Amino acid sequence: MPEPGGVTVLRGLLLMPGPQGSLTPGRLTLQGGLIRAVEPDPQAPRDRVILPGFVDTHVHGGGGGDTMDGPDGVRTLARLHARHGTTTLLPTTITNPWEAVLDALRGVAEVMRAGVPGGADIAGAHLEGPFISPHRLGAQPPCAVDPAEELVAQVIATGVLRAVTLAPELPGAREAALAFARAGVRVGIGHTRADADTVTGLLALLSAAGAQTCATHLFNAMGGVEGRTPGVPGALMADPHATLEVILDGMHLHDTAVRLARAAAPERVILITDAMRAAGLGDGPSELGGQPVTVRGGKATLPDGTIAGSVLTMDAALRRAVAAGIPLPEASRMASLTPARSIGLHDRGELRPGLRADLVTLDPELTVQGVHVAGRPIAGTPMAATPTLENP
Repeated sequence: MPEPGGVTVLRGLLLMPGPQGSLTPGRLTLQGGLIRAVEPDPQAPRDRVILPGFVDTHVHGGGGGDTMDGPDGVRTLARLHARHGTTTLLPTTITNPWEAVLDALRGVAEVMRAGVPGGADIAGAHLEGPFISPHRLGAQPPCAVDPAEELVAQVIATGVLRAVTLAPELPGAREAALAFARAGVRVGIGHTRADADTVTGLLALLSAAGAQTCATHLFNAMGGVEGRTPGVPGALMADPHATLEVILDGMHLHDTAVRLARAAAPERVILITDAMRAAGLGDGPSELGGQPVTVRGGKATLPDGTIAGSVLTMDAALRRAVAAGIPLPEASRMASLTPARSIGLHDRGELRPGLRADLVTLDPELTVQGVHVAGRPIAGTPMAATPTLENP
């Protein structure tokens, strides 16, 4: 590992910044946690692909840890996902009794202040519950509540929120959405039974307020699309600003649904994991929000068969995107730049001088070989186990 303030040079096929992007043989110079130079290098190895680190804006757990566990759970999931190329993430809550939700947010704030050695950067929290429809819970426990003014004020006061999921048909949802927008929180539409007009009206209100908006796991827990009833997905895809989360694990969505989202919203589709604590642990029994979960063949379900989040990691999502025909530069933007911008982060997401040195190095099969978070290599990857860093 280079000394703090020292210089590290990495060489390989670099994803060059720009609207189209291209994989070009080159060299990256890292110093002080930042990218200092990005330069062409015809002699760079072609069997090493270097991309911006992944940014996961919706992740509940992994490695046996869960956001609802408190600080130790957040640290555990941050380390597991870092080994799979995620350099920034938002620990995500699940609908629980109100005090448990507040405790989870306080736990995220504690970890944010201290950082996670060997883990991803914690850029804030995603409040996915409890301001969701009790009639569209998905795999969430039945603890949904309306977004009353005093409850919204309490979660904003934690100072940790970067994203929230909201069902727009709930009493007080419009006022709550504007309060979140004023606090700089991305407002996601999800776990809802609203109609298209209600969603469109809220998105227009938020756009006028300059807010960032999003579809929380598009198509999941929000109904379908028909010509006379375009529903929540139709309204979100028709909106010119909302980013669209997709869970690309082969179970939550058909590949054609992802192609539809890309066609409707070029440059605005983002990959997420929606991972639960069982991610990285293989098949077997697990838990989500106090509910028993079984993982079999990589599919996590409640006892009644409801899909319960995922055991996805971002490197696997990237590989599946490419296997589905999405060009690697576009898939990389879906995993890094677009989600970073969706939560107001402009210091990462590209291989550009002056940005954070958040990187993932992959082999030709897109298997993670090394990860750097703010220039520091993450243990548990092949490059961290062998002296592959090069001096200038």
